[in-house]
Amino acid sequence: MPIDRVPSVSITYAQTGSDQKSNELGMRPMQERAYEKRGEQYLLIKSPPASGKSRALMFIALDKLENQGLKQAIIAVPEKSIGASFNDEPLSKFGFWADWKVEPKWNLCNAPGGDSGKVDAVGRFLESDDRVLVCTHATFRFAVDKFGIEAFDDRLVAVDEFHHVSANPDNKLGAQLTELIARDKVHIVAMTGSYFRGDAEAVLSPDDEAKFDTVTYTYYEQLNGYRWLKQLDIGYFFYTGPYADDILKVLNPSEKTIIHIPSVNARESTKDKHKEVEHIIDALGEWQKRDETTGFQLVKTDDGRVLRIADLVDDTDLSQRAKVLNALKDPAQKNNRDHVDIIIALGMAKEGFDWIWCEHALTVGYRASLTEIVQIIGRATRDAEGKTRARFTNLIAEPDASSDAVTEAVNDTLKAIAASLLMEQVLAPKFDFVPKTPQSGPQEGVDYGPDGYDPDRTNVGFSDGEQPAYQIEIKGLIEPTTEKAKQACRDDINDIIASFVQDRTTVEKGLFTPEEDLVPEEITQIKMGKVIRDRYPDMPETDQEAIRQRAIAALNLTQKAAEETRKAQETTSEQPSANTALIDGVRKFAMDVRELDIDLIDSINPFGEAYAILAKTMSEDSLKQVAGIIAGKKANLTHEEARDLATRAIRFKEERGRLPSATASDPWERRMAEGIAFLQRKASEKKHG
Repeated sequence: MPIDRVPSVSITYAQTGSDQKSNELGMRPMQERAYEKRGEQYLLIKSPPASGKSRALMFIALDKLENQGLKQAIIAVPEKSIGASFNDEPLSKFGFWADWKVEPKWNLCNAPGGDSGKVDAVGRFLESDDRVLVCTHATFRFAVDKFGIEAFDDRLVAVDEFHHVSANPDNKLGAQLTELIARDKVHIVAMTGSYFRGDAEAVLSPDDEAKFDTVTYTYYEQLNGYRWLKQLDIGYFFYTGPYADDILKVLNPSEKTIIHIPSVNARESTKDKHKEVEHIIDALGEWQKRDETTGFQLVKTDDGRVLRIADLVDDTDLSQRAKVLNALKDPAQKNNRDHVDIIIALGMAKEGFDWIWCEHALTVGYRASLTEIVQIIGRATRDAEGKTRARFTNLIAEPDASSDAVTEAVNDTLKAIAASLLMEQVLAPKFDFVPKTPQSGPQEGVDYGPDGYDPDRTNVGFSDGEQPAYQIEIKGLIEPTTEKAKQACRDDINDIIASFVQDRTTVEKGLFTPEEDLVPEEITQIKMGKVIRDRYPDMPETDQEAIRQRAIAALNLTQKAAEETRKAQETTSEQPSANTALIDGVRKFAMDVRELDIDLIDSINPFGEAYAILAKTMSEDSLKQVAGIIAGKKANLTHEEARDLATRAIRFKEERGRLPSATASDPWERRMAEGIAFLQRKASEKKHG
């Protein structure tokens, strides 16, 4: 079956080069922003892969040790390979007032042996006068168990890849951090490229999270500030039969590529990982030999090129795989584009793996979490000379109604769509939503387009300052009243959207409810409202609504902009202007409607554009099968949803002087009336037993 190469997300950047520029202390923009908050006791750094988080921590840790009275710094990373990110760095060479040094014996990621010996080493470090220790999350957990919370008083605990933590009591590291925060005698720096978990668990409890000051550096700021990389495409594609038969339809052998094959337990796997690799190599060309120095497979293509392929799947000879890994990590080859062409991996070459030349991350089968997808995409978004385009492709087996695994296949499809929606969000600039009132006027530093600011309309502008953002006026927008709510509106929108799109029933309703039966407000108000209440349970209702409005506005306006861009590309061969396609799309949508108000935004199905892309990539028969399967699972109204509808109905009455009618022509009004009727029925049943 041919694979339709339609990227679901395609974003172009301006190549300003600002991300690579350093200040007088040798700090890139993200690092400078983080260093400004170095005095905070609890600091959360949200920044994409390859943005320089490791070095940002070095700057902050040195200041805490030298100027803030802390005794030691302990850095915990999820796996040993990432420990290399905290090797010695001559920071003074680039303008800083000190160098970063870790005594070799205290980088426990390099030490041989199991965790028990390393835990004892942590104990010796705590009693020493040395300043910095690097270990894995596991070693840190065991050390806290053995020595107790008190042993870490007056020290900095830095947790890299913080999304491994969870507020769930069963998450050991999360529980220990909660104890450390409760004792309040440590400083904590938490760093992550994706502050959300694939299982949709909260990373921190709301009370603990409120103690952290947040530094956010967006994907847009990073990619827009690159010198070379101009375009990033993200797409999911469906296939039938063995994936290796179709892989060359999405794999371009001339692009530097990491292929992540599926786990042997995955639906897409043939259950023989070695044969899958052989099949891929056969499809690429004629095998020549194994390079003795690197262990790479040399494969001659039809056009005469010899590809250098690193096989990280073959574990029949562990010494051979170690040779391949060492060749990939060789610092002397870091800037050598010709060192390797394709890497084939299973469970490796993801988080923390650094290959700047990677142009294509090709993943077969849906991954366990959105976090993992963000990490894999991060492998392709490094900036490197001559590398102007990067892409991520998720190759997914098309759901087959005759298969026993059809439910799993449908779930994978929904997860892939959720990942695409989320990535489109995190790759865009931030939104700054402002209420449209009679007093509204133009703001300094905001570009409102060729016609300028119009006081009689809702305006869309772009501020390309230190933190680029769209400024969008919306009528009926509620302003947050508390500082916590303002911070949530400023820093948490993408995390909220991540939780929203990971709710399977929400995605199912938005994608596959027939248009005549769909009530978008059930998704935008009820479903999103529940996400907000669960995340901020103690926040005033008006603040919850202010956050909800901004989250759904960010999602829906991004989707509408994508729809406008797609339609323009379908009707003309002209490509959108670099760096302006999204803002042009938002502006066009805003101009096409009479007035941009929150009711209009709430009436948009957030999954409408995703369905349009899905219809292009999946066969019509499969699409019908999936819709049929989901229609068969139609859920009844829950008590909580009915209560939410009744709350909306009370607001409706305050605005219009009457309750919603069950016979109204507006489906949203009818749905609110159903919520009231449901609660009345339940109350009557309870009263009469």
